[in-house]
Amino acid sequence: MSAGTPFRLAILISGRGSNMSAITRACLAGSIAAQVAVVISDRADAAGLARAAELGIETATVLQPQAAGGSAFERSLAAALDAHQPDVIALAGFMRILSGRFVAHYLGRMLNIHPSLLPAYRGLHTHRRVLEAGDTEHGASVHFVTAELDGGPVVLQSKVAVEPGDTEATLSARVQATEHIIYPRVLGWCAQRRLAWREGAAWLDGRRLQAPIVEDFGAAARN
Repeated sequence: MSAGTPFRLAILISGRGSNMSAITRACLAGSIAAQVAVVISDRADAAGLARAAELGIETATVLQPQAAGGSAFERSLAAALDAHQPDVIALAGFMRILSGRFVAHYLGRMLNIHPSLLPAYRGLHTHRRVLEAGDTEHGASVHFVTAELDGGPVVLQSKVAVEPGDTEATLSARVQATEHIIYPRVLGWCAQRRLAWREGAAWLDGRRLQAPIVEDFGAAARN
């Protein structure tokens, strides 16, 4: 990226796009020194597409071709991404599992947010599983995407308390509120060139992260 060229983000969504909206609004407000070049969905009915359009962001839809494999979808997705030359790709509620080959092509340039304190509770239904296990803490993790599902290096985590009487809905809402803070923050670090992928790990301010940074949102609520 040459001097004076805006840092460009591409955001992939499948649904409402709440994290996409938080990221885009942070860019528009100047909290992130970047611009959202495109929002891409794998579902034509994703509500986040309308949200993005309302915010003045270009949108695109890449669908699975009939009678075609995942490789055809990923070729179309890569073409849509490369047309916008993003510096970083942010997965924000993107519900497709991407192949190792696709991930390798963008390795170090793709981030995801997952609603758990990774490495705990990879995959789906994290809030339900936390409640069923009787855990007292829950949260979200921003991590680099690697071929291992939800297994890439974690940069920043939010931690919240699991409260008595919590349901999946109340716990999800509390975790999601923290996602809208930590994901823009990490992308801001990327835009500032503070965060980098190096030697298969996350590096912040020139130092390899030996463990994720954790922000305890429950502590503020307890004080």
